[in-house]
Amino acid sequence: MSVATGNEGSVLNSQVTKGENAQLSSLVGAIAVADLVKTTLGPKGMDKILISADPASKGVTITNDGATILKAIPIDNPSAKILVNISKTQDDEVGDGTTTVVVLAGELLREAEKLVSKKIHPQLIINGWRRALDVAIKALTDVAQDNKDDEKAFRQDLINIAKTTLCSKIVSSELDHFATLCVDAVLRLKGEPIEMIHILRKKGGQLKDAYLAEGFILDKEFGVGQKKTLLNPKIMVANTPMDTDKIKIFGARVRVASVSKVAEIERAEKEKMRQKVDKILNHKIDLFINRQLIYNYPEEIFSDAGVSSIEHADFEGVERLALVLGADIVSTFDNPELVKYGKCKKVEEIMIGEDKVISFTGVGEGKACTIVLRGSSEHIIAEAERSVHDALCVLSQTVKDSRTVLGGGASEILMSTKVEELARKTAGKEALAIEGFARALRAIPSTLADNGGYDASELVSQLRSAHENGKNTMGLNMNTGKIGCVKELKIYESYKSKSQSLVSAHEAAEMILRVDEIIRAAPRQRADPRSMR
Repeated sequence: MSVATGNEGSVLNSQVTKGENAQLSSLVGAIAVADLVKTTLGPKGMDKILISADPASKGVTITNDGATILKAIPIDNPSAKILVNISKTQDDEVGDGTTTVVVLAGELLREAEKLVSKKIHPQLIINGWRRALDVAIKALTDVAQDNKDDEKAFRQDLINIAKTTLCSKIVSSELDHFATLCVDAVLRLKGEPIEMIHILRKKGGQLKDAYLAEGFILDKEFGVGQKKTLLNPKIMVANTPMDTDKIKIFGARVRVASVSKVAEIERAEKEKMRQKVDKILNHKIDLFINRQLIYNYPEEIFSDAGVSSIEHADFEGVERLALVLGADIVSTFDNPELVKYGKCKKVEEIMIGEDKVISFTGVGEGKACTIVLRGSSEHIIAEAERSVHDALCVLSQTVKDSRTVLGGGASEILMSTKVEELARKTAGKEALAIEGFARALRAIPSTLADNGGYDASELVSQLRSAHENGKNTMGLNMNTGKIGCVKELKIYESYKSKSQSLVSAHEAAEMILRVDEIIRAAPRQRADPRSMR
């Protein structure tokens, strides 16, 4: 590849890279990031071990989730950061397709690099890409199926999508179990926010021991000597300090003449805490759940009054619990008439494995549920949680936009076939850009085959031939290493996920391709304090 020498200079203490050097720098950085996650794509994708750069944290993550990998690695190249951002957006918007969007953007830029080296202007490439994108989206929309009116068929669609999402994850050994688990959880929501589904991790057992529990399970315990089972309780959810009944000698500075004075201060602190607890008890509640710690003295007062308490519920847990119970999170207790209390049919302490947890059943928001994950190590359970979260996100999006498309590379080959038809009808250099777009689409099934250890060139050429002959349902059968009808194999993907991946990848690739100058600004110089005197 011939590379013309770019112009580099310095403007106001900043470094400026111009011309082809700037273009190649942008393209190469983004392509490198795409190549980094390429091997994780598909049901035969490999995992990455991420080790924290901070020696003190000793954090190790094992995952094949594209967004998790890209969030963890430090990246200096600005164009590479754009790909990291689109992966995060895909994760937030849809939940699945985080690796696909980055790989597709990287392949588009790889095609652009070849065209730029042939002296084809970036604007011509961009115009061709835009026309190709319109054709690809239209082809995808035309073949999308919608079974929302048929409840049984729609549930089967959701299970097929869940299996496609989870087949590349660690839970693939128990694919049917986890797919059903996720679909049951999402269908309970009936359009409510996905925050209603709580995922609880408990070490021990096997992956197949995961189950769906009604209501909400909080990974905490009741206070000492308090009731462990409450029926139809009146619940207050709070975020208030309950740890000031003692003098904290360490870190505190107290000027006193004698030790007895310290005891007086402590008595005053205890009296303040008693008054606070009395205010809480005036609300006539049965259960007090606090975001912060509850020290022994206030816990003792609650126990004497027959009120159960739960301390140090993590913030996300309190937010979700308040949502599920229909309660407010309160921090002041002077106006009982203004407080919205939580309600449920039963609160009880149960055992999961060797640990005690608190179960809230019959909650006001009856759609709420908890997925309890089991596994032999923290790393396995953490990866299972990421897998289940991806499936829940994509399923909740499919409930909103119920269209589905074929997976296994069938949709990409179909779109590339339509794009190639456009290229044949297009005159001029734009046709080269449109052909490049088609090749980039074919890179997805090619990568799927490569990651499975199969002959990618042979399989992709067979797929192209099948689609040219009108067999639009043909895709990759990753179990046999041959092409097959993905409709019969029940490999389906969400239309929203597939179209979002395509549009986001194109937008990111176009933005990077438009770069012709990189300016690295020098940090702002601090004024010399001596000159200000």
